[in-house]
Amino acid sequence: MSMFSTGILVLTSPLHTLPLRIAPVLSSAAQLVERTLYVHLNPGLNLGSGSQPRPVFLPPAVDLSTLISRLYSNAADVCGHLDVRVLLTNVRTQSASCSGTAIPNCPFPTPQSLSHSPEVVLTDFPLQDPGQSHQVMQCLQRYTGHCYVCSPSMPSVLLHPQLVRLQENREGLKEPGEEAEPMQTYSDVVVGGTFDRLHGAHKTLLNISCLLANRRLIICVCDHAMLKKKVLKELVEPYSLRAQRLQEFLQDIKPSLQVEIMPLEDPYGVAVVDPLLQCIVVSEETRRGGEAVNKKRIENGLRPLILHEIQLLKDAHHTETEEEKISSSSLRSRLLGTLLTPPKDTSHLAPLPYVIGLTGGSGSGKSSIARQLEALGAVRIDCDKLGHEVYQPGTAAYRRVLEEFGSDLLNEDKTINRRALGRKVFGNQERLKALTDIVWPEIALLVENRISQAREEGEQVCVLDAAVLQEAGWTDMVHEVWVTVIPEEEAVLRISERDGLTAEDALRRLQSQWSNGKQVAHANVVLSTLWEPEVTQKQVLKAWNLLQERLQQRPDGHVLVSPSSQL
Repeated sequence: MSMFSTGILVLTSPLHTLPLRIAPVLSSAAQLVERTLYVHLNPGLNLGSGSQPRPVFLPPAVDLSTLISRLYSNAADVCGHLDVRVLLTNVRTQSASCSGTAIPNCPFPTPQSLSHSPEVVLTDFPLQDPGQSHQVMQCLQRYTGHCYVCSPSMPSVLLHPQLVRLQENREGLKEPGEEAEPMQTYSDVVVGGTFDRLHGAHKTLLNISCLLANRRLIICVCDHAMLKKKVLKELVEPYSLRAQRLQEFLQDIKPSLQVEIMPLEDPYGVAVVDPLLQCIVVSEETRRGGEAVNKKRIENGLRPLILHEIQLLKDAHHTETEEEKISSSSLRSRLLGTLLTPPKDTSHLAPLPYVIGLTGGSGSGKSSIARQLEALGAVRIDCDKLGHEVYQPGTAAYRRVLEEFGSDLLNEDKTINRRALGRKVFGNQERLKALTDIVWPEIALLVENRISQAREEGEQVCVLDAAVLQEAGWTDMVHEVWVTVIPEEEAVLRISERDGLTAEDALRRLQSQWSNGKQVAHANVVLSTLWEPEVTQKQVLKAWNLLQERLQQRPDGHVLVSPSSQL
């Protein structure tokens, strides 16, 4: 059967059996859906009775909360490529159900629009009689059409996953008929987080927050100062994009909720001043933050919030350097070495050699990465060395520097004293620009000569090792820009140790350069030397092999260096 971009999975198994069925059902669904999978919960729904079932409200229950956590955890394990969303429109307390309407038990007065149009509906409903197949699929289509906006001719599929035996691994599961424990709900709920690259743990947090909230859900999204200590903060998505994705997700999940999304720029935000809030949703690691919020609320004369704690989701695919939980930090680290943005139009450049512009702040480990790329087969062009060449006696830059800054810069051997020159331009942007206007174009000419030489020698890839690649405007000479980043504190330590500078001087040097964030904004690939050398080597090898794949797919048909298996 062909693949569908978006599907709806209607889960009908009884609540006490669903936890053991989720993984195989999701695995089967992933064979048919490749992008977005909506999950509609209706435990006990009978699609084979002969009469058309109607959607009904489900009460929020502790079991339902546990099921949702398990569903997202299983989804991360067996179908991590799918954007899974558990829909909660039909989950509500009886007191909140259809207030002000004449129709009892009506979760869908009109079909709900979803942000991605469904193309197929799937179900785990167990078909007892194969002869009923057509009838059950028609019933499923009508049921889904009553709940969500979708095509009347949308195909339906009965999944037949390899289900585990229910007798096995029943620890913690309720027995059939055992009464579900009701879940305490609240009018106004608040939750906070970074919500970078919305993943299963975020979705669990948001879904459970939606279960708890009857009227209003406030989401405080970390921004600015609250991002400073995040791992690879330069790769955190912009606030506007994170807020937009949250809004879309929540509109799908529970459109009846009043949702307020706002930036969080200190540890407390609106949670310590809003008198209507009743509950804050926390995880094991943010419980202390919730307690701090309550302390502030009491100081402000407000009632403390109920702390509802959820469990962290384990990441079955984490590496030694990643957190055991599903986290945005791990997802960002997996982006290192990958193509984050496609290369710009480089039709003005010769197709070969393919030139990588490698840059990064002082102490970022850029040159060590350049040497590793050289070991893998790239021709390294060291712009620092070329910078020394342009100052040599007899060159155009040599004459112009003396004219501009005076002959008192000369050493006894008639070479330019670069320390003395540095003192003349330090802290003076106008004089610094006068110097770079002389030197940078001359370095660019030398770079072009080295690239031409590599082309004549039949080289396939060059790496331009250039600290000022972007400031100097040399990106027009390269096919891709690769940026190396490390946190500012780590860079200060490295510079101080390497160059014998004080921490203050090292920081001043860093602040005179483009920030990591500004560099990354123009990068195609990002790398980091923050961890052990072996981790950096794996990143570089990954980046190199992915580069080779891109080059082999180019329409010019050039044969390129084969991907390497080791440094």
